[in-house]
Amino acid sequence: MTEEEFDAFYATAFPRLTGQLYAFTGDHGEAQDVVQEAFVRAWDRRREFLADGAPEAWIRTVAMRLAVSRWRRARRWLELVRRTPPPEHTPGPGPERTALVAALRTLPEAQRRALVLHHLCDLSVEQVASETGAPVGTVKARLSRGRAALARVLAAESDDAADSADSARSVGSADSADEGKREDDRVR
Repeated sequence: MTEEEFDAFYATAFPRLTGQLYAFTGDHGEAQDVVQEAFVRAWDRRREFLADGAPEAWIRTVAMRLAVSRWRRARRWLELVRRTPPPEHTPGPGPERTALVAALRTLPEAQRRALVLHHLCDLSVEQVASETGAPVGTVKARLSRGRAALARVLAAESDDAADSADSARSVGSADSADEGKREDDRVR
């Protein structure tokens, strides 16, 4: 079967086969998908198709088998999901992780990407260079500058957090001292 003959065959057979598979699956989108997949598989065999004598029957059989395979796969997945209970509680990211992500967002994209690939994805410097398309020396410089900038940002955040905690404690102790003085005044 030539390409032109196959195209003509596809144009006439696709709607008919889709209708037949729709009756089989009950899902029009699924029927279109399996018929399309069957035609893709038939494309590689188009030269031998006339020798078979029943190309539409071959495509229908392949599409039906694909539909059954998809149904079995979906059923197995559903059984697996039903057997596996959802986790009781999935903890969110801790404060350290949140601070790290916030600090990484302040870095230039090239440094952030190098740091994430090297330290979080465990890629070597050479692998990072290959993935980013940058020379090894450039990756090393980005990692060095990125770590230094990240350290500065995280240190500034920890200083801000310590200052906030100190001021909250001092405000809290001043409030309690004022309350104690007012209580003394009431007692007198």
